[in-house]
Amino acid sequence: MKPIDETFFQQPTLELAKDLLGKYIVHEHNSGLLIGKIVEVEAYMGAEDKAAHSFGNRRTKRTEVMFGEPGLIYTYQMHTHTLINVVAGVEGTPNAILIRAVEPIKGLEQMKEIRNDLPMKQWTNGPGKLTKALGITMEYYGKKWTEKPLYITEGVEVRSISTGPRIGIDNSGDAVHYPYRFWETDNPYVSKMR
Repeated sequence: MKPIDETFFQQPTLELAKDLLGKYIVHEHNSGLLIGKIVEVEAYMGAEDKAAHSFGNRRTKRTEVMFGEPGLIYTYQMHTHTLINVVAGVEGTPNAILIRAVEPIKGLEQMKEIRNDLPMKQWTNGPGKLTKALGITMEYYGKKWTEKPLYITEGVEVRSISTGPRIGIDNSGDAVHYPYRFWETDNPYVSKMR
């Protein structure tokens, strides 16, 4: 498996979000190779997006990586979960794309064990679930998606992409309605169908 070229990340955020669908996240984990196909993402458009952590160009220890070059890894904690993002947009413009769901591809036995024998459909159909299943922790904050052991590779073509509003951002004014969520139509691992 070969990491995708860094030029892949140098495109407008909403285009990049759609292009991430079908790509593989590969984690060369100490338990073995864990691979998931990206099937759902949400874009966050930085300073003007009330739902973004970096709204108003807010710079904190947590959001600092968002101001970096595209293709960096932005991890953060929500409740007890690690969530993972792709930093997007031009450097200095704090955009990010949340990876919301993946389809398990390789390392199924390890994922089954990590996810406590839950039904396979529930291993990776949410942003906190997928990081658990793929063994992703906060240690990857600020690393590059083009460098092992956690990286993105070419995957498979997604034939149909659905678009809609993002999930779980009810306190963010008009941003609630922005159609910045993209998913592979009818994929059973998408977190919520609507």
